[in-house]
Amino acid sequence: MDDDADIRSALSFSLSMRGYQVETFASGPEFLAALRPAMRGCLVLDYGMPGMNGLELQQQLNDLKVDIPVIFITGHGGVPESVRAIKAGALDFLQKPFGPAELIERIEAAFAITRARLTVEERSRRDRMRFDSLTQREREIVARIVARPSAISSKEIAADLGISPRTIDHHRARILEKLNMRSVAELISEIKRPE
Repeated sequence: MDDDADIRSALSFSLSMRGYQVETFASGPEFLAALRPAMRGCLVLDYGMPGMNGLELQQQLNDLKVDIPVIFITGHGGVPESVRAIKAGALDFLQKPFGPAELIERIEAAFAITRARLTVEERSRRDRMRFDSLTQREREIVARIVARPSAISSKEIAADLGISPRTIDHHRARILEKLNMRSVAELISEIKRPE
C-alpha cells in the first residue's frame, strides 16, 4: 500500500511477475474498507501516507486483531518510526530505494512465519477437538493425572475417585486412544506444554 500510484504500480508489477497475487490500495481507509476477516498474505505498507499514516493503520489493524504480517517501506521514516513499527509487530522496515530481491526475501519470511503460526493453530484446534471428545469421567482422570503426576497408578486414582482400578485402566486406555497418545508420560507432557 502506497499513496504514490507509480510506486504501487511498479511494486505490483514486480511482485506479480514473480508469481504473487497482489492487491493495491492508495490509503489506509481504502484498505480497511476492503479488509476481509479471512484475508491472508503480507501487507507492504508505506509509512508516510497522508491522512492515516502507516503506523496509524498498523494500530487500527492491531485494535481489530487482524493478524497479518506488515513490512513497512519508507522514503523518509527514521529510527524512532521504525522502532515504533517493530514494537507494534511489524516484521521489517525497509528504506526506499530497495531492490526487489530484498523485498521478496522479507515477504517470504512473512509467509514462513504465517505458515508456522497456522500449523500451531491447526495442531491446537485438533488437540481441543480430541480433548472435547473425552467423557466427563475421562476428563476427571486426565485432570488428576496432570495435577499429581507422581501418583498416577490406577490404584491411587481409583482411591481418589471412588471407583475400581480396573475401571481406571479402561478409562486410561480410552483416553490415550482418543488423544492419539502412546503413554501417560506423553499425555502429561502435552497437557503441560506451553501454548
